[in-house]
Amino acid sequence: MIFVSLIAHLKDRMAKHAEFRRLVAEINSLSNSDLVDLRADRTDMIRYAHHQVYGV
Repeated sequence: MIFVSLIAHLKDRMAKHAEFRRLVAEINSLSNSDLVDLRADRTDMIRYAHHQVYGV
């Protein structure tokens, strides 16, 4: 039972990490002019992505 729980926890962490990496890659692919057009800050976007994936 503990082993199954551990495996499920690891799978969840790996999925969250993969999602966060995907989001960061997408954010980093935006050019500076794209960010200006969006009126966005890259650091704030990454912080928000982290919050969305991992929570508080």
